[in-house]
Amino acid sequence: MNLPKGLARSDDGFVRCWWCGEHEDYRHYHDHEWGRPVHDDTRLFEKICLEGFQSGLSWLTILRKREGFREAFHGFDFERVARMTKRDVDRLVENAAIVRHRQKIESTIHNAKRARELAEEHGSLDAYFWKFVPPTSERPTRMIHEELARLGKTETSIRLSKDLKKRGWSFVGPTTVYAFMQAMGLVNDHLEGCHVQAF
Repeated sequence: MNLPKGLARSDDGFVRCWWCGEHEDYRHYHDHEWGRPVHDDTRLFEKICLEGFQSGLSWLTILRKREGFREAFHGFDFERVARMTKRDVDRLVENAAIVRHRQKIESTIHNAKRARELAEEHGSLDAYFWKFVPPTSERPTRMIHEELARLGKTETSIRLSKDLKKRGWSFVGPTTVYAFMQAMGLVNDHLEGCHVQAF
């Protein structure tokens, strides 16, 4: 039986969104993390930073280095990351366990300071980010491949990106921000027919 575009049946028999392919670690991420609502400030900060690192790369590359990133950036405790220095940047540029991109490393430390300010203002990152759940009118009535292809950025991700930039954040363009929204469950973009679409 032919599956609708954007779906694939894996060798374990489950139908999934096509993008996770046959990589076991990617499938686990798809099944147990991507799109599931996250309200933990550390995980929210981690993800928005890693989405910035992912720019120009595949998410699988970042996923496979995630433990290296966590070790390098104090588990993404933004209070600790905010205290990192130029010496830390110089050290991390030599760290093969992460993506050695000086501007993105500097951005993570810079954004940690902005995250601290945001948490002070709103009580938590969770309280801030979850104000940006898009209205029903912005969402497709059916989550099929053709609709998902049009969602690289949305009115809400543009609005969130602009607000973060106004607050001084970097590497938070509207496409990066939408990927963050997808991953953290502000939207559920699992395709209709995916075995975890209705979690």
